[in-house]
Amino acid sequence: CRGRRSRRRSPVTRATTLPASSHPWNIGVPAPVPAPAPAPGLDGFLGTRASLGMDIVIVGLVAVLPLLAWSISLVRHGHYAGHRRLQLLIAGLIAAALVVFEIDIRLVSDWRLRAAASPLWPRGVMTALAIHLVFAVSTLVLWVWVLVEALGRFPTPPAPGALGPRHRFMALRAAADLVLTTITGGTFYWLAFILG
Repeated sequence: CRGRRSRRRSPVTRATTLPASSHPWNIGVPAPVPAPAPAPGLDGFLGTRASLGMDIVIVGLVAVLPLLAWSISLVRHGHYAGHRRLQLLIAGLIAAALVVFEIDIRLVSDWRLRAAASPLWPRGVMTALAIHLVFAVSTLVLWVWVLVEALGRFPTPPAPGALGPRHRFMALRAAADLVLTTITGGTFYWLAFILG
C-alpha cells in the first residue's frame, strides 16, 4: 500500500514527571516555597500582613494627632467650647477604634500568626509591643483622668477656672503620651506586619 500512511502507532512511553526541585537538571535549585496558609480573620486595608483591627487602630492613632493639635490650638485662642467638643470627639474615636481592635485580636484574628513572618519574631516584635503597651496604658489612664476631671470640674459652657493650671499640666502630659503611643505603635506595626 504505497501512498497510504501506515496506521501503526508508535509506542508511547509515559514520562515520569518529577517535581522541579528533584529533577536531575535542577541540582542546587531550591524547592519552590509553598504559599503560606491564609491567616484567620479579616485582612487589613493597608496591604500588609495586619488584620483589619490593627489597620484601623494604626490609622486612627495617626489621624488623631492633627485633631489633637487643632484642639490645643483652639484652647490657646480661647475657644473652650470647641476644645471640649473636639476632645470628646477624639475620646469617642479612640474608644471606638479600641473596641474594634479588641474584638479583632481577641475573637477574630490571630495577630501572632500574622506577625510570625517577621524576621524579628518573637523577641523583637514582643519587645516593641511591651514598650508600646507602657505608653498605651499610661495614655489611657491619663486621658480618662483629664477628661473626667475636666467634665466634672469645669463649668458649662467651659471657661478658665482654678483647675486651669493643673488641667493644662496633665493634658499636655497626656498629649505627649499619645504622641509616644503613636510612635511606639507604628514601630510595633512595622516590625510585626511590614518587615520581612
